[in-house]
Amino acid sequence: MDKVKKIQQLKEEKNAVIMAHYYVEDDVQAVADVVGDSYFLSEKATQVDASVIVFCGVAFMGESAKILNPHKTVLMPDAAADCPMAHMASVEKIRQVRRDYPDVAVVCYVNSTAELKMYSDVCVTSSNALKIVKALPNKHIYFIPDQYLGRFVANQCPEKEFIFNDGCCPVHHGLTVESLEKVKKLHPEALVLVHPECRSEVCSMADYAGSTAGIIQFAKTSKAQEFIIGTEIGVLYELKKQNPRKQFYVPEQPPICADMKKITLDKIILALENMAPEVVLDEDAVKKAHKPLIQMLELAK
Repeated sequence: MDKVKKIQQLKEEKNAVIMAHYYVEDDVQAVADVVGDSYFLSEKATQVDASVIVFCGVAFMGESAKILNPHKTVLMPDAAADCPMAHMASVEKIRQVRRDYPDVAVVCYVNSTAELKMYSDVCVTSSNALKIVKALPNKHIYFIPDQYLGRFVANQCPEKEFIFNDGCCPVHHGLTVESLEKVKKLHPEALVLVHPECRSEVCSMADYAGSTAGIIQFAKTSKAQEFIIGTEIGVLYELKKQNPRKQFYVPEQPPICADMKKITLDKIILALENMAPEVVLDEDAVKKAHKPLIQMLELAK
């Protein structure tokens, strides 16, 4: 039996659904029931009927799925698949900012640990961060853990005062204006599409800066035929699937998230066979982290 058929058989046996982020390998996206960016996956995680969720992504995504579905079994095909940025803020710094700014709203990018979510007021994704921050009554915003998405939102919210955190996605941080301009010289007609986790100067030079889903939508609806993609290369699978006649280019050193690439078909099979590794969170963590995630889903509607 081939791997895809084996996965289908195990899914039926275990009453499981496979959710995958756009950054995982192509064959993993192809076998998944639901593929999307962080916001879409968070929303869909509240709607699945299956009793088991196999989350093909990194640790914080599996944690979010568990927080939103505390009574379901959430499996991560590779327990070591993590996101460095998810750890780039501290509870002590949150407490300090709250002391310094009594009216502050702690806005936590969903790319964060369950512990950070527990001490936050609302979660956001790159798809909805601007909408949610604008909807908050608070003047002061402490945006964690990603400084670049925070600055991207702040540039469009002059009415708010932001406190930035010193965190970033190492993969997107590696993209530079020079690396994208080098591709632009080879393909002068191509539009530059980047993720707001990129450096501020990279976002400023782009034709479009937005979430992974936003990049896909922009490429689909644009009349342009060529695009330079400034985000993790896993998104190329969906871009090419939706736009078979359009051309997509990446920098000479393409942005690759090694942790996302840890997820394989073999590991999905093992996870379903062994019902492990399972995401386990204590009740207090689930209860406290649930509120900012639900607040995100409500405000983003």
